[in-house]
Amino acid sequence: MPTAAELEKLKKLEAVLEHCRYVSELLGGEKFVSCSAVLPALCHLSRVMEVTEDDPAYMIKFKETFAADMEGRKEKTNIAWLKVASALDPRFKDLKCLNKADRAEVWGLIRALLQEMERERPAQPDQVEPEPPTKKPTLMLAHESSSDEEEDSVEQCLERYKAEPLAGMDHCPQEWWSTHEGAHSEMARLARKYLAAPATSVPSERLFSVSGHVVQKKRASLLSENVNRLVCLSSWLKAKKL
Repeated sequence: MPTAAELEKLKKLEAVLEHCRYVSELLGGEKFVSCSAVLPALCHLSRVMEVTEDDPAYMIKFKETFAADMEGRKEKTNIAWLKVASALDPRFKDLKCLNKADRAEVWGLIRALLQEMERERPAQPDQVEPEPPTKKPTLMLAHESSSDEEEDSVEQCLERYKAEPLAGMDHCPQEWWSTHEGAHSEMARLARKYLAAPATSVPSERLFSVSGHVVQKKRASLLSENVNRLVCLSSWLKAKKL
């Protein structure tokens, strides 16, 4: 049996590990979770694992080991993608998980992405009669003004999105963008690209696990079409129960 001192240590460790359980359930839940939730979750864990003056030696060692492991995993993660995804999520667009300098950098990156989308958009054919040579300077000025209008349009698009109120944590970001696509058409296109990435590989691993239960030794002759149908039925029945 553990002693009273050991039980006290376990209670303190349990309080810290409770945050890890919450993050694991958040990112690996039954429903689809976008990668936009990863950075706020990691930021939350980083704050929890900060060493305080009241921490005993074993807690300091645990927090330092956990934080070092998490930093090592961050090096293999596309942090830039996660930053943009968090900014495009209406729940986390205030970017409180980043410092002010990083926030400005993220919005600058989104601004550049929107400008690139504007340039890649196919130009509409203009049916304009040829102008006399004397009006070439006027045409050059008109071209410059259209470029300025493009920059103003991108800036207005960003400011209009920033002015939107934060969505609640129980809101689905994809549904939010589907509802607000009319007011933020360009931002919505960008959001669909970044928010479509899942937070973890748990959904696909869960799908392979279900397929493993369907295809067994006694059912090895199942056609691939029937396997797909059975897996879909299993997913639909589970969703109906939820």
